[in-house]
Amino acid sequence: MIDLVLTLIGPDHPGIVDSVSDVVADHGGNWLESRMVHLAGKFAGVLCVEVPDDRVDELEKALRELEVGGLRLVVERSAPEEVVRRHAMEIDLLGLDRPGLVHEISALLAGHRINVEDLSTDRAMAAHSGDRMFRAHVRVTIPETVDLAAVHADLERLAGDLMVELRLVEDLGTAR
Repeated sequence: MIDLVLTLIGPDHPGIVDSVSDVVADHGGNWLESRMVHLAGKFAGVLCVEVPDDRVDELEKALRELEVGGLRLVVERSAPEEVVRRHAMEIDLLGLDRPGLVHEISALLAGHRINVEDLSTDRAMAAHSGDRMFRAHVRVTIPETVDLAAVHADLERLAGDLMVELRLVEDLGTAR
């Protein structure tokens, strides 16, 4: 079996997921993981499927036929992952929205060689003030060689600088 990672984007309408899943199933593929969302009138998604080695090319060709309806696809073959022991951590942030928040957070994480595994962000109106609030949920993996105390200190300092609430959940076990 070969793993394929697909990214999709196009005008949102009912049936996109069904069309993709139909093509994958018709070619003996197995839908493994996915994240899909409606953003600014567009459908955007990323998914991982496994397919028998001898059906990869025909699956890719069939997926390309979906582009006729306005959906754009990128298909990448995935290589097996190297097993590296890492700590898993989740980070939740909440604060007033302003440009540059994601950049400042991601720069701090990259500076510590921390890998962002999952990032979800949104904006909402604060209940009492009506201010625009920025929320982020980040799941990361941290190499065992990284000083966790330094990561915590830098995240706490950044939260103070940005005036955001920070919640860290670690001890999620060791990830690969």
